[in-house]
Amino acid sequence: MCGVCGVFQSGRRMADLTSVLEDMTDALRHRGPDYSDIWVAPSGEVGFGHSRLAIVDLSQAGSQPMSSANGRWTITYNGEIYNSDFLRDRLPSVRWRGHSDTEVLVEHISRHGVPETLRAIKGMFAFGCWDAKESELWLARDRFGEKPLYYGQHRGAVVFGSELKALRAVPDFNPDIDRQALAEYFRWTNVPSPMTIYEGVHKLPPAHYLCVSDRAGVSDPEPYWSVLDVVGSALSLPDGVDTVDHLETVLDDAVHSQMISDVPLGAFLSGGVDSSSVVASMQRRSSDPVRTFTIGFSEASYDESGYAAEVAAALGTDHTDLVVSPDDAMQVIPDLPRVFDEPFADSSQIPTYLVSQMAREHVTVALSGDGADELFGGYDRYQQVERLDRLRRVLPGSIRRALGSTVERLPVDSWDRLGRLLPRPMVPSGLRHRTGYRMHKVARLLVADEAQDAYASLMSIQGQSDGLVIAPLESVPESAEPLTSKMESMAPFERAMLLDTLSYLPGDLLTKVDRASMAVGLEVRAPFLDPDLFRFAWGLPHDHRVRKRQGKWVLRELLRRSLPDHLIDRPKMGFGVPIGHWLRGPLRSWADELLDPALVKEQGFLDPTVVRQRWTTHRDGQADLTFQVWSLLMFQAWLVEETG
Repeated sequence: MCGVCGVFQSGRRMADLTSVLEDMTDALRHRGPDYSDIWVAPSGEVGFGHSRLAIVDLSQAGSQPMSSANGRWTITYNGEIYNSDFLRDRLPSVRWRGHSDTEVLVEHISRHGVPETLRAIKGMFAFGCWDAKESELWLARDRFGEKPLYYGQHRGAVVFGSELKALRAVPDFNPDIDRQALAEYFRWTNVPSPMTIYEGVHKLPPAHYLCVSDRAGVSDPEPYWSVLDVVGSALSLPDGVDTVDHLETVLDDAVHSQMISDVPLGAFLSGGVDSSSVVASMQRRSSDPVRTFTIGFSEASYDESGYAAEVAAALGTDHTDLVVSPDDAMQVIPDLPRVFDEPFADSSQIPTYLVSQMAREHVTVALSGDGADELFGGYDRYQQVERLDRLRRVLPGSIRRALGSTVERLPVDSWDRLGRLLPRPMVPSGLRHRTGYRMHKVARLLVADEAQDAYASLMSIQGQSDGLVIAPLESVPESAEPLTSKMESMAPFERAMLLDTLSYLPGDLLTKVDRASMAVGLEVRAPFLDPDLFRFAWGLPHDHRVRKRQGKWVLRELLRRSLPDHLIDRPKMGFGVPIGHWLRGPLRSWADELLDPALVKEQGFLDPTVVRQRWTTHRDGQADLTFQVWSLLMFQAWLVEETG
């Protein structure tokens, strides 16, 4: 895993491109602590930087930036190509200098071009490559968005990098904060692609590439693969083929391909179905005990370490766990703006960082269970969407809107008090925690007329127009890939899964894992995002996902071959920390300082009255506004760090 960056200069040239690239590369040193280097084209019009975390081919033959044997192509690349051996065998004329996947990638591009190579490779990646013959810069990103790539223009130059840090290292690169991106952040707890927190700076969307040249400028991103196309063409298994057996084969192939490494390798193990399935598959393919890692918490309601230990014992792994105290977890918080680089407010970022930090003490690569919920219907919200859709179909729109309006008239704190006062049998289990917050979500779902609006209501932590951000622009689309007729014809359950794959997965989960792990120099791989496994999963009938109101049926059935039922059928736990409680206790003074009305007014981005109201409502225990307050604090902390 690595950090990549580069500059393409059109017309006016930077005074010292080499120095600029060195600064950009240094800003990414945490992503690649083993080695770094830069390359500048003889023409001086383009240059690349690369910081390396050596995983495969630890020799200098694997170092980057790397040029093809014929000298036409040069690449700076972050990621892993899992089918590189397969592709190597189909390039028989190449005289190989080493055994790195980087060399396979650049030589495949040299013979087949960028678009065809992107369709051929399987892996997680982001790269920039230079075609010296055509004087073209190509940027590309993997299918699901596991690896990041940012780009923007500055004084006639195109600059790109794995993180915004690299772009900020360019002299006088000081773009304005994008207020509409800020408004979207406060809805989703992350800035959705292709936006970034800065005006004029973009995330390259997953499964896209673009080309930059003097004659054509910066092209619009082009897709080379589509989630929607795969879903639309996925086929069910032929009659007579056992689904569980086939899943075992496909999962084992995906896991095995991602176990290739010249450095120590292990896996995250929470004790849940997803990570346990990956570890069970790893152990089936390994003659030695797999290294597994778990973070536990002293608060019992947040602690899965006991389950993880039982799973590890049953599978025979070499297990390491670390129980952290609230003080340990809170020590991470001051580093979060630096780690995540732009506002990001999923509080599970804290345990993700801690488990990455702990794993890095023992291994350099770790496999995770990310992506399984989106493939096999694991989130409870998918079934909630299905039930609410039935309700929406029964009730006329006028009645739904009236009910929703009535629910929203009662403030969040009033719903919270009502939820505490009513006897437990009168309050559905799904509404007992954060009653007001959840009731207001139900209200927004009731008034939604379109499927995408319903999904947005379910996933967002607040509405579009709440007066928080000063002078945002008009709203933007809910996802990077709009709804099509293919999605409109899908059942609500599957449609929600797909929308998660397009938005929540790359925007939240994969961003969280990449930044947290790369901050400590750990490479994390996600076997469930293998394209063949993805296609298989989307060919499954609904009852292979959900039975008896429990998701991931087929995955659970496979796991029963390795683990006892009581470790498989337990309720799903989130991977979080008690942020809401801490904000009323040990984090109170920190929050008071960041949300001070005078500071907020001086900064000029947020309405101080709205900020104060939300903070005092939560701080004083009137209502649980954890999500809204944490998003405020993560923006404020980032802004203070950004402005010095």
